[in-house]
Amino acid sequence: MIRNYNNIAGDINHLSELSIYGHVAEIVGMLVEITGLQRGLSVGDLVRIHGRHNQEVQAEVVGFRSGHALVLPFGSLDGVGMGCRAELAETDPSIYPTEEWLGRVINAFAGPADDKGPLPKGEYRYPIHNVPPAAHDRRRVGGKVDLGVRAMNAFLTCCRGQRMGIFSGSGVGKSALLSMMARNTDAEVNVVGLIGERGREAREFLEDTLGKEGLKRSVIIVATSDEPALTRRQAAYVTMSVAEYFRDQGKNVLCLMDSVTRFAMAQREIGLSTGEPPASKGYTPSVFAELPKLLERAGPGSKSQGDITGLFTVLVEGDDHNEPVADAVRGILDGHVVLDRQIAERGRFPAINILKSVSRTMPNCNRAEENDVINKARKLLATYEDMAELIRLGAYRGGTDVAVDEAIHYYPMIEGFLAQSVEERCDLEEGYKELYQMLGFKSKAELIEVDRSDEKLTGGSD
Repeated sequence: MIRNYNNIAGDINHLSELSIYGHVAEIVGMLVEITGLQRGLSVGDLVRIHGRHNQEVQAEVVGFRSGHALVLPFGSLDGVGMGCRAELAETDPSIYPTEEWLGRVINAFAGPADDKGPLPKGEYRYPIHNVPPAAHDRRRVGGKVDLGVRAMNAFLTCCRGQRMGIFSGSGVGKSALLSMMARNTDAEVNVVGLIGERGREAREFLEDTLGKEGLKRSVIIVATSDEPALTRRQAAYVTMSVAEYFRDQGKNVLCLMDSVTRFAMAQREIGLSTGEPPASKGYTPSVFAELPKLLERAGPGSKSQGDITGLFTVLVEGDDHNEPVADAVRGILDGHVVLDRQIAERGRFPAINILKSVSRTMPNCNRAEENDVINKARKLLATYEDMAELIRLGAYRGGTDVAVDEAIHYYPMIEGFLAQSVEERCDLEEGYKELYQMLGFKSKAELIEVDRSDEKLTGGSD
């Protein structure tokens, strides 16, 4: 009951002292121009448009032109015409997250999107358009996060508070890799944003991928591809706001977003509607301004907070990893995972190209022996790939180069190590142990045992 009273008090405190009305002056496509409200509005405010038959359409202010406010609706404009009344609804859109949201599926407006009844409201108000902690207040990245995927844990180790991008073309396995990590991670809370996803895949993700156990510690935010651009963009902001709530509770949060590209496409659609000039491949300047605002909200918290470890998928158009959105995102994040279509066509999943992927927290987060075995494996892969064409054509003769012979010997083993089914889980220590054994390295525990054996034989050290 105390929480409910606090909710009511918070809502009252953020109510406007008086109602401000204007009217619809012009409609072009999905863009609505409103006059009479411009002095009481700012970009990001919400407006309620009253159409025929008491229909209400919620819209967001996206700009101003010639003394008129430009708004885009969150739904259909059917029943809205010239002169319809427009009312200022909310000047700072916000949500009220709570621990009770765990196990729930919500929409872009923080409303229920499942069949589990109304969504409870938390005690504290979180703005949708929030800002990240100040750079000087943030901690450094923490210890390793176990993602349950061998290739990621060993070759692309991710730390608490790190932000990684998963880059690939369509149909190469981004969503499958994301689902493996969502189910197998050791993070305390998962916050998953499905931005512009196919509606058919949402239920499959919940039932087949996450399952009941994974869903218990997850909050899923869904905005399907058929929803308006404004709704898809807002779902991404709500995803980050929910993650920030759990971070502030001291939790280690894994934030998964699929995909940043669809967020950028939604922002491009909004920008073009307001008259922004197209820049790189049709993307407007506001796209490249909004990307860092969204992605920087993930990362380490301040001293009293937890961390948001961010994994964001990027759909590269035409398998061009240098296209504008991919290039911009790669420059913001702390590492990138490249999924290769050729590897997927060979039947190895996850189709991670180890040589083209990098985690910027490595090698500092690893022990010396872990770096040694990873560097050895990378070197073997690079040597084999350099000679791959000659080997496949039969032009290379065994015994010509010792390094190439070694790479040919170990390459199938490393490929087998990198392959993993969606249902399989592999923890951090288990993955390194397999790699040690495969390449003939001794783990730290084995080295300690060897030292102890030597001491017994020599009678100890002076």
